[in-house]
Amino acid sequence: MTAVIDKPVRGRRRWAAPPRPVWEEQPTRAGLAGKGLVLTLACLAILFPLWIVVVTSLSSRRTIDEAGGLVMVPKGITFIAYRELLGGGQVTRAALVSVLVTLVGTLFSMTVSVLCAYGLSRTGSLGHRWILMILLATMFFSAGLIPTYLLVQTLGLTDTYLALILPSAVSVFNILVLRGFFMGISPELVDSARIDGAGDLRILWQIVMPLSRAVLAVITLFYAVGYWSAWFNASLYLNDQSMLPLQNVMIQLVQKQEAPVGLAQSIKTGQLSGLAVQMAVMVMALLPVAVLSPFVQKHFRKGMLTGAVKG
Repeated sequence: MTAVIDKPVRGRRRWAAPPRPVWEEQPTRAGLAGKGLVLTLACLAILFPLWIVVVTSLSSRRTIDEAGGLVMVPKGITFIAYRELLGGGQVTRAALVSVLVTLVGTLFSMTVSVLCAYGLSRTGSLGHRWILMILLATMFFSAGLIPTYLLVQTLGLTDTYLALILPSAVSVFNILVLRGFFMGISPELVDSARIDGAGDLRILWQIVMPLSRAVLAVITLFYAVGYWSAWFNASLYLNDQSMLPLQNVMIQLVQKQEAPVGLAQSIKTGQLSGLAVQMAVMVMALLPVAVLSPFVQKHFRKGMLTGAVKG
């Protein structure tokens, strides 16, 4: 009896490959064109308002009057609005206050958050489970605005810069992200350091923190942006106008509630446009975040996702 051997048919595979998921298929030209169009429109939707703000801040009063408001096409560049803002006075002082509060507040918040997260990441530490539950409860329940204000007033923090730092010094969400990242570090490294005689602070400083640069950079950016953009605490706890940070001065200028004496005189005499001053203050408020964000962007995926998944 002769065995029958199947011969492969040219031009056709004998076994059909299993279907691939949609997200693994090679995109078509139409798909690539559609993605490019959507991304281009999204970028334009973000960059076009920023372009208008920057161009208007660099425009003269005559150009703004001819455009009837916001300027889209630049006609001559002038830095008179920035010279008036940075020439001294309330805006310059407010910018220095914002920088000081951001630096001191970020350092304090990172110190407290890192120490708390490291302690909670050690499962054998004293009372870590109860402390963790208390911290989680604060994410869902809070005392409210009035008790917080009364507490700040009772502690004597009104009209002090501490009122801009302490009420929002710690974020439980950031602590949980740091804790999740710390728990993902190999315990063998920590055990070997303990065998060599290292204490907890030395382990944290020389082993844990160097291995957690990504998540530390991201959390630092979160705290810094929060302090730089904060205005609500200053509006509640500060009565002295000379102590206001940049965001509150920007609100006053944009809402035309009050303008510094020098700026008000320049606007009144026609040398300066009030709209150009408002746009220039917005640029000053957005510039630090826009400059720092690209340098930390590469750490977002590793820092946030790894910390969240391992937690």
